[in-house]
Amino acid sequence: MHTLTKAAWVAAGLLAVAGCKPSAPNVGDTKADEDAVRSGAAAWAEAYSKGDIDAILALYAGDAVLMPPGAHAAGTPDAMRDFLTTDIATSAGTTLDMGDSTTGVAGDFAWQSGTYSVKNSAGATVDTGKYLAVWHRVDGKWLILRNMWNLDTPRAPLEMPAAPGTN
Repeated sequence: MHTLTKAAWVAAGLLAVAGCKPSAPNVGDTKADEDAVRSGAAAWAEAYSKGDIDAILALYAGDAVLMPPGAHAAGTPDAMRDFLTTDIATSAGTTLDMGDSTTGVAGDFAWQSGTYSVKNSAGATVDTGKYLAVWHRVDGKWLILRNMWNLDTPRAPLEMPAAPGTN
């Protein structure tokens, strides 16, 4: 009888452990999710070109971080608004065109990397670069969680001060 009791406890324990396994990630419709992320990126570029900061910020998750080139990371909505306000003001008269991109989805997370170009009012390309964005599905909506980009144009060389005693 003692052996039967042990076997019952072992069986109950195995059933409990089997019931604790994590649920499968939300697979969803990968093509539709990739299309939604691409659409969100296009909406970002369109809003930037129009100077619509509120539309841009609506694409970000509450805990998002914006990591622009040559600037500190912006990890709050106010910091993102401040950066975008200044950046858009200095880019007045230009449009942002999204180039080729690659998108992937894994459960409730997605990523997109690609290229972009900046054109002046005459349509001439004045800058190019690349970007990487991580998206997170929150309550069924894809929002940007992390966003960074950089320019293809080399940074201007730093002027080094003269060494002491070499004047």
